[in-house]
Amino acid sequence: MTTKIRDMRSRFGFHATPFTREIQVEDRFRLPEFDEALRAMLATLDVRMSCALIAPAGTGKTSVLRAVLAGLPEARYRTHYVKVTGLSKRDMCREIAQAVGLPPAGSYPALVRKLQDRFHETSDTDGLRPVLILDEAQDLRPDTLAMLKVLTNFDMDSRLVLSIVLAGQPGLRDLLRRDDLEDIARRISHYATLRTLTRDEIRDYVEHRCTVAGASSVPFDSGAIDALFEIGRGNLRATDELARKALEYAHQHDRDACAAGEVAHARKLLWP
Repeated sequence: MTTKIRDMRSRFGFHATPFTREIQVEDRFRLPEFDEALRAMLATLDVRMSCALIAPAGTGKTSVLRAVLAGLPEARYRTHYVKVTGLSKRDMCREIAQAVGLPPAGSYPALVRKLQDRFHETSDTDGLRPVLILDEAQDLRPDTLAMLKVLTNFDMDSRLVLSIVLAGQPGLRDLLRRDDLEDIARRISHYATLRTLTRDEIRDYVEHRCTVAGASSVPFDSGAIDALFEIGRGNLRATDELARKALEYAHQHDRDACAAGEVAHARKLLWP
């Protein structure tokens, strides 16, 4: 009698669970568009300017941001990360103050002065370039986004001290197109964008993620790859969820590979 394989990873030859968010920066999937976005953002920060990364949900924004952070050596930069919510100017300053290690107390003008003093200290005393990353920036209130003009104004706007990275979904682009935010938009020296993947790129992506997880072969046939693309529409996050659930379903039913049927069933298990 054949012994049933109990562990999904053993069945498909993985040494780690595939298609999760737990992937090292050096193992990220590389595409020319991803690498160009990363290169341009790092080049912009290298000259002490600010940039934006605008991408639909699930298209690799977090992966690129992590690569940006990894590409800023601690010997030259001091980075601070804030995940944005729809806060007032004062409350956003409090969030930034916490991120940079300041007491988040005081009025809005006092908080701005404290933050500017801290960034001045980082630059002039510590010899490091401060970088502030504001993630999910599409959720910024217009008046809060406008506050960044004040926060980056040093020595009557004659010095580049603080670099800001705005990262968000396409709503961020719409926000920055507002007439009352034109001055903020002009302070962004580079706009990087990401897109969903093509059918061939999804095939390459699935192969890459399987290889990174330790598999010597890809447990998805051509029909399954097509189904991953058709259902996931080239979205990386959706593809990850579908692929992982399809593998789980195939394993539960003692199958050694995924076909289109497993992917279709995975869709039913994931989304209404």
